[in-house]
Amino acid sequence: MVDTRRWWDHRPLTVMCGGPTPKVSPLPVAAPPPVTPSLQTRFRHDGRVPIDPSASNSSPYEFPYPNPELAAAHSFVPLPHRPHRSIDELRARGLAFHAEMAMRRSVRTLAPDPIPRDVIDQAIATASTAPSGAHMQPWTWVVVGDPELKRQIRLAAEDEERTNYLDSRMNDEWQQALGPLGTDHHKEFLEITPWLVVLFEQRYGFNDDGSKRHHYYVKESCGIAAGFFIAALHQAGLATLTHTPSPMAFLTKVLGRPENERPFVLFPVGRPMPETLVPNIARKSLDEVRIVIDG
Repeated sequence: MVDTRRWWDHRPLTVMCGGPTPKVSPLPVAAPPPVTPSLQTRFRHDGRVPIDPSASNSSPYEFPYPNPELAAAHSFVPLPHRPHRSIDELRARGLAFHAEMAMRRSVRTLAPDPIPRDVIDQAIATASTAPSGAHMQPWTWVVVGDPELKRQIRLAAEDEERTNYLDSRMNDEWQQALGPLGTDHHKEFLEITPWLVVLFEQRYGFNDDGSKRHHYYVKESCGIAAGFFIAALHQAGLATLTHTPSPMAFLTKVLGRPENERPFVLFPVGRPMPETLVPNIARKSLDEVRIVIDG
């Protein structure tokens, strides 16, 4: 269908493009706003209508999104409604979320208490809302609750970590950096916790005809999704740990994953044991991690 709205008309268009043309009544064509000498001589890409930056209904964009060619070839829909919050609301919600996430800690003593799998599934569903390169969503989440498989993963992980810690695969500087965290080659939590969730990165995918499909920014995409997953678990009241035994190739074999997938991170998930201890360490302050470049 043809969008007959002018660029200053912000009424939503129910159906944008793609598929058969629906029977709808066209929106009325309004006359363009009058051009006065006070308007800046900056024009849209079509060169016809100047933009008044002082008007509340003026768009600051010179080129429309999506451009007409892509809009004709692909489907676009209006952004779902999000309430326009006041500045005070923005600050309050931001402070509340920070306060909640500031309580998050990596936990290495997870309880064996059972957790319904649907709680884990909901966290994965939330994580999978993360943005990804070209929207390829290059991830596979493998959820492991089978006791025998968890034991196999623990033994294989401890075998690798024993080489890291005891046979000097990790140099002295690395081990000194890990000292305040209290870690060693023992990984009992991998067997005790009710669930293990392994995030695999898909190096490439497959088209319907079986040919390979390239994936873009795979590690960046999986890293963002992993962050969403951690936040979702914390919001639900669970604890986890980003466990990355090096190397992790054993996970591909133990879990029977295809050659296009590579383990990215292993999350043991559960409740903390009573009286759990965590390292007495501090996060960097805002001023240490943020630089402001403003006009």
